[in-house]
Amino acid sequence: MKVNKKDYSTIWFENNKIKIIDQTKLPFKFEIKELKSLQSFVSAIKKMEVRGAPLIGVTAAYGLAFEILREPSRSNIFKTYKKLFNCRPTAINLRWALDEVINTVLKIPPKKRGKESLKIANKIRNDDIKSCKQIGKNGLEIIQNIYKKKKRCINILTHCNAGWLATVDWGTALAPIFFAKRKKIPIHIWVDETRPRNQGALLTSWELKNENIPHTVIVDNAGGHLMQNKEVDMCLVGSDRTTISGNVCNKIGTYLKAVVAYENKIPFFVALPTSTIDKKIKKISDIPIEIRDGSELSKVNLKIKNKLLSANIFEKETPTLNPAFDVTPKKFITKLITEKGICDPKEEKIKRLLRNR
Repeated sequence: MKVNKKDYSTIWFENNKIKIIDQTKLPFKFEIKELKSLQSFVSAIKKMEVRGAPLIGVTAAYGLAFEILREPSRSNIFKTYKKLFNCRPTAINLRWALDEVINTVLKIPPKKRGKESLKIANKIRNDDIKSCKQIGKNGLEIIQNIYKKKKRCINILTHCNAGWLATVDWGTALAPIFFAKRKKIPIHIWVDETRPRNQGALLTSWELKNENIPHTVIVDNAGGHLMQNKEVDMCLVGSDRTTISGNVCNKIGTYLKAVVAYENKIPFFVALPTSTIDKKIKKISDIPIEIRDGSELSKVNLKIKNKLLSANIFEKETPTLNPAFDVTPKKFITKLITEKGICDPKEEKIKRLLRNR
């Protein structure tokens, strides 16, 4: 996607180096960072220099590949797998990508493992781009159909950031929006600020600005008011883990939006690659929910005279609880949009979708 009219992706392999866009600096500073060691990969995931389920998975695959290139023994592979796996527990793509690597490299001689693991990581990256682009095309049909009925600007509410910064390129929930823009469908995006890390206000709005897409940042709790007053035509969000039975785990606050959309008869769509579908977990209670540090609640980043500063908005000793995700039951979800097609959030429909080539 575009940054100052130049094409970028979030992570790339160049001259035997892995480079990322440090998303903790956006939108105030565009900074490219090289990941040089296992600890730098772990840190990038934990500190959310890279974030979003698909991108976390790609980054972990490269982190494992780089360690295998350094030391291809089984013991080092499993030790590295464990370190990367424990970075963030909720995003299923992390485990999926790591498994994609080890399920192949453990079957071949050690001297071939490094080159093969890097090949797999590159494939995971390239496949993610293709999947997200197809999600965009599939989701475009939904926006087009709503536009044909409404015959006016379509107002779309999104939550958190599920644009290209959450993947390698194109994104999930924002991919159909990018395609709608290219088709010249009149759209306007309501962008939830998404406390506490403000990924909507900081990242989604930045992406939309770079693509010249009309948008408005709103406080998280304004979504219900807008839906009640018929200012929203559809909701479109991403997913960090979707169960085989159709329940969706996404950024905290998604559940509230889905319930209000259901109450106001507004369609609620979830866009995701099929790699985000957990084929084992069915029950909502079995999904691990990441609890992050309370400092994310008490601190905000400020830009003052071209300097990035951090400040407390309440006393840091105040007790906090900071769950990063919640789970939306399938009954509140209209459709799932994947690279393989659009389906109902029902187990039999999802299984049929996964069987599609």
